Amino acid sequence: MNDQEYTYIKKTIKRLIGIDLDNYKTPQMQRRLGGLASSNADSIALYCKLVERDEDARTQLRNFLTINVSEFFRDAQQFDQLKKRVLPMLLEKRQQLSVWSAGCSHGGEPYSIAMLLEELAPNRKHRILATDIDQEILARAKNGGPYSPSDVSNVEPKLLLKYFNREKDGYHLIDNVKRKVEFRRHNLLADLFQKNFDLIICRNVVIYFTEEAKGKLYKGFSHALNENGILFIGATESLLDLQFLNLERMFNCFYMRRAATTAQTSSERRTARLQS
Repeated sequence: MNDQEYTYIKKTIKRLIGIDLDNYKTPQMQRRLGGLASSNADSIALYCKLVERDEDARTQLRNFLTINVSEFFRDAQQFDQLKKRVLPMLLEKRQQLSVWSAGCSHGGEPYSIAMLLEELAPNRKHRILATDIDQEILARAKNGGPYSPSDVSNVEPKLLLKYFNREKDGYHLIDNVKRKVEFRRHNLLADLFQKNFDLIICRNVVIYFTEEAKGKLYKGFSHALNENGILFIGATESLLDLQFLNLERMFNCFYMRRAATTAQTSSERRTARLQS
């Protein structure tokens, strides 16, 4: 795929699907889209026409771009840290937590949080917001299933029995868990962020984003957190300019928003160094 073809398909995707590929790494996206297009049409132009007229092709492309891969309690080691260290710490400070699962896919992540909070602090009314750009995957998430055996493979047996019903088409969450999560469509790179979250989870979403887009996104997350709120990212991701983001590393995958006094002191020290 040459640059002219890439420009053409980017405009088509933005118009039909609402995703701006200017925020994505060009070489990787060119390569990935080139492979997808060639498997469905003889040219980029013909593929764009196919996507415009065929809903199934449009759905395939949307799923391809949004990378709807998820499961319950994905990355067990990180969820163990969440269960044993992060959530207990937050629950000591607040009776009711506000949580945002960004790029939630089919709901495995926010529902995992809902189950953990119910186990750690039964009957408290927390707010769990789950967002994604893909309306179709959100509809599945709202239904609470069906989920395949691989989707729930990391769920502890006692939680599987307590919070799921097994039916012919797969596993379905009980209504009590489904009611705990609020699902909304949201474009991380275009829409405004809500604020005052105690925990924001965004994992394996930014893999193809440009560094500029990542910086803007993480800065937005920092502003959306309460003081001492926690940002939980993917195991293969890292944050570099923590001072700019007003965050500090707790341990792998977890970052805390610094208190205003701490941030102000750090800023004053930096200013003093620059003036000396």
